[in-house]
Amino acid sequence: MSLAAETREAVRARPFLRDALRAGLVNHSAAATWLAERAGLDGDSDAIAAALRRFREDLPAYETDPRAASVTMRSGVGVVDDASDGDGNRAGESLLLRVGDAAVVDGGDRTAILATGDVDVAALANALGRLAAADVDIAAAGVAGDALVCVVSRRDGANAVRVVEAALDAVPVDEN
Repeated sequence: MSLAAETREAVRARPFLRDALRAGLVNHSAAATWLAERAGLDGDSDAIAAALRRFREDLPAYETDPRAASVTMRSGVGVVDDASDGDGNRAGESLLLRVGDAAVVDGGDRTAILATGDVDVAALANALGRLAAADVDIAAAGVAGDALVCVVSRRDGANAVRVVEAALDAVPVDEN
């Protein structure tokens, strides 16, 4: 594999670097040195930097689109490991999210941030990235249909609502 192909592969394995290249925010020389050290690229850093510049030209520009969604907060939820009563439901509890036998249900000390409307995996990924950057721990998260759920600690609830709203206002568009 050529150094250019290895460089592209290394960038694709690091989505943050791909996004930064798309946005035009990368110091190519510094990124080349970092990739040589971290990704084990075997080549001159000037050649890696040149490959990054060429790759940048092939990438679509970084753009965002707002999403129309209503964001609400629901306190008193929990994450349980055994969410089934044999019929696939927990008696008397509303399931917000289910993955295998684990579920987000009423009755707990956490808060669910629920966004309904124009949501998808890209919106969830953006929300999770922003929540992580805001030092908000996420106990569970998912998206299906027109609903997105992020479960956080009760004390992080209000901040998480603001973060998710901001995330939905600027969801990255990936044309590639």
